[in-house]
Amino acid sequence: MKIKEMLEDSRPRERLVKHGAGNLSDAEILAIILQQGTRDENVIDMSSRLISKYGLDKLSECSLKELQEIKGIGFAKACQIQSLFEFNKRHASAKKTTKKISCAEDAFNLFHPRLRDEKHENFIVLMLNTKNHIIGEETISKGTIDSSIIHPREVFRPAIKNSTSRIILIHNHPSGDPTPSKADKRITQSIIEAGKVLGIQVIDHIIVGDGKYTTWSEWEK
Repeated sequence: MKIKEMLEDSRPRERLVKHGAGNLSDAEILAIILQQGTRDENVIDMSSRLISKYGLDKLSECSLKELQEIKGIGFAKACQIQSLFEFNKRHASAKKTTKKISCAEDAFNLFHPRLRDEKHENFIVLMLNTKNHIIGEETISKGTIDSSIIHPREVFRPAIKNSTSRIILIHNHPSGDPTPSKADKRITQSIIEAGKVLGIQVIDHIIVGDGKYTTWSEWEK
């Protein structure tokens, strides 16, 4: 049955208007976002099938290519689904945003929602003033972290441009294990030494894992 053939009280949009989004099922919300089904399956049935078979967690981790391999999902719907979950991540991050970093946990809470589902390593420089208020951030690399990419000049370029007094280095481990590698330690020490020459303090290096993190101060113990 097509959506337009359903009783109005059963249609997702009409139910949202009448009862509010909080009273809709996951399938009904996804149906509103996807808008249309296929010739053989209306959008509510499609949404129910996707959530029942893959679950929200699995769908959120799929690449565009993987989504398009699912029956009924073309390029447009794959883009809609990816955009939905990316928006959710940004919303979660915005709610936890703090203007001041008082401890490593503050930085972890700020970036964990954004990085927890990333399949590649992201290396980010968080820039602070002398009172540890956030000035800005810059993603230096997205991919495998190595010394040929994470060179001190790339790290400190945005810091110098923004007249930053202090920086925190942050990157994620897609494996979920935040244990530092030898390369992590080597790169961190190189950046710290360069910061001393430039007069920019490297406060910490935080590796974000699955619900947990490690800090440079812990690595040195």
